[in-house]
Amino acid sequence: MEFLFNTNVQFFIAAYLIGGIPFGLILARQFAGVNIKESGSKSIGATNVLRVVKESNPVLAKKLGIATLALDALKGLLVLVVAYFVGLSDATLWGIAVLAVLGHCFSPYLGFEGGKGVATGMGVMLFMLPLETLIALIVWAIAAKTIRISSLSSLIALSALMILSFVIHPQMPHAPVLFIGFILFYKHIPNIIRVIQGKETRVV
Repeated sequence: MEFLFNTNVQFFIAAYLIGGIPFGLILARQFAGVNIKESGSKSIGATNVLRVVKESNPVLAKKLGIATLALDALKGLLVLVVAYFVGLSDATLWGIAVLAVLGHCFSPYLGFEGGKGVATGMGVMLFMLPLETLIALIVWAIAAKTIRISSLSSLIALSALMILSFVIHPQMPHAPVLFIGFILFYKHIPNIIRVIQGKETRVV
């Protein structure tokens, strides 16, 4: 058990456990009295919070959706900020980023189920690759405005980020970026199938 006293290990555990906090589920249940795991897409992310709560309270839905998005992004970002100021290595920071996303997508509090990982991924990437992430957010905004399909817009932005990481930072280790990208694409497989079938819900 001595490894638990290792600073890197402590941050890895913290990243996974904090990343696993299902803020969308908590906020929707606490303030709207609904269980988003049983409604809509059954995801714990901001999009499903907005979709489900909107049915009964559109104003509250926007507030909870924004709060969920912010908290899901911050939970990985904040661990990285603390780790950075502690002086941990870039390799450790990337490990923290990956584990925060894994925590959200496979939450220990939900039987290792979870959300799609987009907001948490955005949060950690904003810290690790700020320029690529800011450009990807612009791509997302354009795609969301034109396509109006949340999942597809997110995947287009994610693809842009991964490609940009090779262009802007060709010398960096890309394995963590690709791994996070793989997790997010994997979690979106049902959405991808619905997009192909023309059944994916549009944001209105």
